[in-house]
Amino acid sequence: MAKCDICGTKVHFLDTRCTDCMEKRNQEILAKRNKPDESEARQEAEQATLDLTVTTAQSIENQRVTKTIDIVTAECVFGMNIFRDLFAGMSDFFGGRNKSSQKVLRDARVTCLNELRKEAVAIGGNAVIAVDLDYSEFSGGGKSMLFLVASGTAVVIEPLESVVE
Repeated sequence: MAKCDICGTKVHFLDTRCTDCMEKRNQEILAKRNKPDESEARQEAEQATLDLTVTTAQSIENQRVTKTIDIVTAECVFGMNIFRDLFAGMSDFFGGRNKSSQKVLRDARVTCLNELRKEAVAIGGNAVIAVDLDYSEFSGGGKSMLFLVASGTAVVIEPLESVVE
C-alpha cells in the first residue's frame, strides 16, 4: 500500500495523494484562477492612467480643481532614420505630405502625453491642465532626431456638484 505524499494516509498503490488532499489542491487551483493576478491589476492601473484627462486649457468643463500638485514634464526623443529623411527630401522637392514624418510626430506626441499622465499619477494627480508641447529637431552628421517636451500642471479634480433649484 502507498501513502499520500501530503498527509501520509494510506492510498491505492497507483495514487500519490488521498481524495481529501486532491480536493484541497483542486480548490487552491480554482481559487488562483478566479483571483486576478498582478498583471491584470497592473493592466487596469495602466488603463486608468491612460484615461487621465490631459488638456491645454486652464480648467476642465464641469470639473473643479481641488488641489494643484506640481508641474510635470515628459521628454521624448525619436530618431528619424535615413529612409524617412530620404522621403522627407522627396516631399520637399515634389510637394505633398510626408506620411512617415507625420507618423513619427504622432507617435512622439502620444508617447510623451502618456508619460505625462504617468508622472501625474505618480505624484497623486488625476488630471493635467495647461499642457504645452514643444517640438525641436536636432540634426547633423547625417543623423536627425526629433525632441518633444510636454509640460503641464498635475491637479486633483472632482465633478462640480449640481445646483438644485
